[in-house]
Formats: sequence, structure tokens, C-alpha cells
Amino acid sequence: MALLSVLALSACTRPVPPPAPPSPTPPAFASEIRPVTEADVAGSWRPGCPVGPDRLRLVRLTHWDFAGQPRTGALVVHEAVAADVVTVFDALFRQRFPIRQMRPVDVYGGDDAASMAADNTSGFNCRRAVTEGAASWSTHAYGRAIDVNPVENPYLFGGRVLPPAGAAYVDRGAYRPGMAVPDGVLVRAFAAVGWSWGGVWSNPDYQHFTTGR
Repeated sequence: MALLSVLALSACTRPVPPPAPPSPTPPAFASEIRPVTEADVAGSWRPGCPVGPDRLRLVRLTHWDFAGQPRTGALVVHEAVAADVVTVFDALFRQRFPIRQMRPVDVYGGDDAASMAADNTSGFNCRRAVTEGAASWSTHAYGRAIDVNPVENPYLFGGRVLPPAGAAYVDRGAYRPGMAVPDGVLVRAFAAVGWSWGGVWSNPDYQHFTTGR
């Protein structure tokens, strides 16, 4: 009996581990829309472009990266679609859709190839469209298009894969994080605000989302 009493007392006085800390609350989505100056788009705009800097807006947005961490990115878009862009990326944030990075193309001196190679999600860029037809302005030159995760969502044009690193994602049969697929999170988010997807074109541009508004 004495031994049992000692064991019972020992059990009662053994330190109780502290409770596990509560799970951290996921950060809330945040956005900001502000005017653009000519200096903000010095690498992607020039006189003669179809819209001026005064019609553009810089939209700052929170997004998830591929490591599951919240980040803040920025897109330059036309003032008429800035609210659409906030709505889309709010939906993507709630679904934890990963975005590699989101930086204005001016970071790359307006070089679309460099931006795509960096897997950068971008909007406005005063450049011509990459098409087989007559030369024309890209919808990016109007600030009414966004390219999302270009490596995971390449443009297949004239036997080329743009960017070249997107060759690993030409096979769209097996879904991998960050991809745009029919009825997927990314495509549905843009469709909900009336934007169309280049992934259904004869030369699929899986990264490209655009609006005529």
C-alpha cells in the first residue's frame, strides 16, 4: 500500500505540459489602388502608347507563394479594371492559389521575355501582340490583360514554348500547383468578373487573361 501511495502521489505531482499554442490566424487579404506616374512606368511606357500613365493604376495585393507564405505583390492595370483585379486576387487568396511573384514589368525594363522567364505575374506593358497576323497592340498595352505564372502556364506559339522553361508544363494532363486549367480556381476567378482565358485559343496562351471592358 505504501508503494502504491508513493506512485499515486508521483503521478499527481508530475508537471503537466502546457497546452499547445493555438493555430495562427491566416492573414487577411489586403489591397490598395493608387495612381501611376510616368516615372512608375518609365520602362514599360513611352509616348504613342494607346493609354497614358494617367489612365493606369498600381494595385498592391496580398497573395500566397509556392511555399505557402503570404506575400505582397503589385500589378499595373487600366483604371477601369482595377476593381476587377482586386476581386479576382481576393478569390485566389481565399483559395490559397500560389503565385510565384507579382511585380510590375518595369522591374525587368519592360522586357516581356525576362519577366516570363522569372515566372512573374504581370499586367500592363506597352508592347505589340505576339501573333501571326498584322502588327497590333497587345491588350497588355492597354492595361487590360494579366499573365499569371508564365512558367506553369506557357504560351504555345509557332512551335515555340514561351517562356522556354514552360516546356515542363506543356502536358496539361497532370495538374500541378499554379496551373490554369479549365474550371480550375484561376480560370473561374477571372471568369467570375467577365475576363476571358487564352488557354482556349488555337495557339494556347495558358498564362493570359484579358477583358475588352
